[in-house]
Amino acid sequence: MKRKNPPHVHEFKSRHGKIVFYYRRPGQKKVRLKIDEGVLPWSPAFMEAYEQAKGSGAQLALGAGRTIPGTVNAGLVSYYQSVAFTKGLATTTQKNRRAILENFRKDHGDKPIALMRAQHMQAIISDKTPAAQRNWIKAMRGFIDHCMAVGMIKTDPLVGLKLAKMKKSGGFHTWTEDEITKYRERHKSGTKARLALELILQTGHARADAVRMGRQHIKSGKLSMRRQKTGVQFDIPLLPDLVAELAHHKAEQLCYLTTDYGKPFTAAGFGNWFADRCREAKVPGRAHGLRKAAAVQHALNGATAPELMAWFGWKTIGEAQRYIEEANRIRLAESAGAKMRTTIGPPSNPVSQNAAQPIVITGGEK
Repeated sequence: MKRKNPPHVHEFKSRHGKIVFYYRRPGQKKVRLKIDEGVLPWSPAFMEAYEQAKGSGAQLALGAGRTIPGTVNAGLVSYYQSVAFTKGLATTTQKNRRAILENFRKDHGDKPIALMRAQHMQAIISDKTPAAQRNWIKAMRGFIDHCMAVGMIKTDPLVGLKLAKMKKSGGFHTWTEDEITKYRERHKSGTKARLALELILQTGHARADAVRMGRQHIKSGKLSMRRQKTGVQFDIPLLPDLVAELAHHKAEQLCYLTTDYGKPFTAAGFGNWFADRCREAKVPGRAHGLRKAAAVQHALNGATAPELMAWFGWKTIGEAQRYIEEANRIRLAESAGAKMRTTIGPPSNPVSQNAAQPIVITGGEK
């Protein structure tokens, strides 16, 4: 039985007898998937072209004829079709920011955008959580910048906004060595759960990239891909633990990790599935925390900031420097402990309160 195509994908036979695929969603222009001949639906190459078509900005300006010029509605129609949105943002970022902007449109779409002021923006974010405030500002920042660039607004209404303070949580929990060992004891080599851990830990890449990894990305013993989020290229050698784990798995699919139905995971779907495997192993970690553990391990082994950037596909040195500082903190604490162990000996006899001589800590007996 032929497998069903991904949602909104239609295939046609051209006049030259070639099968071509188009992405067509109601209210959108038809977009041809840019794939080589013979590439099959659901394969990594096909799904990559599929995601690009989804985020290509092909949406028609529905209701554009009814949209009043100068309103928030008109500004959003223009922004969604801009290069800054369609080409400057990753597909997942477009989706997240569009959700925030559409909520803003629902409440304020018919209002003149030129009359937006900082006090209006402050009132909107006042009842949001600190994290939601910052996500809202990020989404609005691109929209406002576009509107100012095309002359729809002259004064930036986001300047001077007061945001609630964020509580320092440290982000996702970084896996410890004990937690990694505990997970491995629960999920033995040869299982999909173990492969998932080794793929993320040994490559150090995000779940969105881990679910795309497959034998087609291995070239001369190196894993060569581009990060889905940023498009940064990385070419990293396969580490021994990952090579050993891959040897337990037959290369039946293009993707190493697939669902029980043989289809590639989505990033969110994999995250939920992996969280269940973590609960089975009774460890608190998640996929992103495992990636952080990989970065700390590299830094503890002496990796420099540029080396970390090349391995993890980071664009800024600040991201790498955070893990180098964490590794330095661990080393310094271990060094301090080692010095105390070599200096402190058995407890000395009590010293008289009237003794003039100070207490001297040595390694010998008193």
